Amino acid sequence: MLTNNHKETIHNLLKFGGFPEPFLLKDEVFHRRWQRERISRVVAQDIKDLGSVKELSLMELLVDALPSKIGSLLSIKSIGEDLEVSPNTISHWITLLEQIYYCYRILPYDPTKIRAVKKANKLYLWDWSEVEDVGYRFENMVASHLLKYCHYLEDTQGYKMELRYLRDIDGREVDFVVLKNKKPLFAVECKTGEKNLSKHLFYYRERLTIPQYYQVHLGEKEYSELNIHLLPFTKFCILENIP
Repeated sequence: MLTNNHKETIHNLLKFGGFPEPFLLKDEVFHRRWQRERISRVVAQDIKDLGSVKELSLMELLVDALPSKIGSLLSIKSIGEDLEVSPNTISHWITLLEQIYYCYRILPYDPTKIRAVKKANKLYLWDWSEVEDVGYRFENMVASHLLKYCHYLEDTQGYKMELRYLRDIDGREVDFVVLKNKKPLFAVECKTGEKNLSKHLFYYRERLTIPQYYQVHLGEKEYSELNIHLLPFTKFCILENIP
């Protein structure tokens, strides 16, 4: 069972993000000011220092638009049309934002046994507290923790780790799949509430050789059906049997 401290930590992480200053201070006014100043610094200083963006005002509009793209497939073309900028320019600008650790993209997992989405990326922010929708904010927070887990195994054990998402052309999606040396270790679906296990987890269990499936949430409910597990995100973070 989650303790009150565990619940409070998750609540604060979700609300204030994972950067030390706002998370440790836990002050809403400071958080808003810090967030505004960080975004201003990203565009006005960090991007400007790279010297390859002339229209900083359009870059500001892109940064404003990206939090609303979390949780869906990233359409470079659609963003370009909204900003009246070419798709190549938008792609270049997002690459610059990745270089200064504002955001990151993950690729689709493309097993041969299903008709998977092959090209579209998904995008997430390093400061997930910018995402207004709490469900997508939670998904972003989980993504960042899984990516850090991948980086940790790469740095400490030398494995080639990848964080991907799983979606077929009919729209059946599981939020994340973690790969080690190109082989799937486990898949993760994110839900803010204690909902029943996603039918997509069962669908892919019958078709793919992913050893374990997890559905993580912000409540306390926990149970398993074979290799599909529903559990609190806090408990998932400290599992000892994750490969």
